[in-house]
Amino acid sequence: MTQSSQKEPTSIHPQTRIGHVHLRVSDLERAIGFYSGVLGFEITMRYGSGAAFLAAGGYHHHIGLNTWESLGATPPPPGHTGLYHTAFLYPTRADLADALRRVYAAGYTLTGAADHGVSEALYLDDPDKNGVELYWDKPEADWPRDTDGNIAMVNTRLDLEDLLREPAPQP
Repeated sequence: MTQSSQKEPTSIHPQTRIGHVHLRVSDLERAIGFYSGVLGFEITMRYGSGAAFLAAGGYHHHIGLNTWESLGATPPPPGHTGLYHTAFLYPTRADLADALRRVYAAGYTLTGAADHGVSEALYLDDPDKNGVELYWDKPEADWPRDTDGNIAMVNTRLDLEDLLREPAPQP
C-alpha cells in the first residue's frame, strides 16, 4: 500500500504507552553493568547466558538485553538507520539530578543536555553506542504554548550545575 492510498489514521487509546525496549548488545555483562549498575534498573530475570530483563518498581521488564545475534558485534556506523535513542522518564527533577550524579560517578560523558520547555533531558551513549535519553517532564501547566495553544517545544541549553543543586530524591 502506498502512502497516498492509506486511509486517514484513527487515534489509539490515550493511555497507550511504550512498554519496554529490547536491545541487541555485544557484551551482556557490560550492558547489565550500565543499565543496572549505573542507571539502577533491577535485574528481574536472566534467560540463560544470552539475555537479561531489567525493570524499575517491580515491573516485569522495561529493558530487554540480548546477545543472540550480536555477541561481540560492533555498533552500526553513523549515518545508518536504527534506534536513535531510548528515553527513560524520571518522576521528578530530583530523580533526574540523581541520575546525572550516577552517570558522572560511573565516568560516562554526556553527549548533550537540553531544556525542551516541556522537559529537561540528558543524553549519553550506552556501552554499545545506543543513544540514551534521561529526562523528566515539567508540569503540563508550565509547558510553553504558541498563541493557538499548541505546544511550542524548544531546544535550549540545560544548566547542569543548577540541576546538580537539586536535593537528593526522597524515597
